[in-house]
Amino acid sequence: MLHWLWVLIVGAIIGVIAGAITGRSLPGGWIGNIIVGLVGASAGQWLLGSWGPQLAGMALIPSILGAIILVVVVSLVLGQMGKSAKA
Repeated sequence: MLHWLWVLIVGAIIGVIAGAITGRSLPGGWIGNIIVGLVGASAGQWLLGSWGPQLAGMALIPSILGAIILVVVVSLVLGQMGKSAKA
């Protein structure tokens, strides 16, 4: 049970780091950061492997890189949806 709490905390931190690096904010606040951190961590490790330092079972460098990619993609998609709704 405590492992899942650590996974959520590390996922949130990864999401915050990705948002800070890209300078883009996501909807949903902390919940959005946790989701992007966890999904980005999974995608990053799937694409780049599990190398580098690990915390709560997540390889930090591939996880952060995956979350950065996900933040950019999600913000672009949501930005395009917002522009098309205004037009």
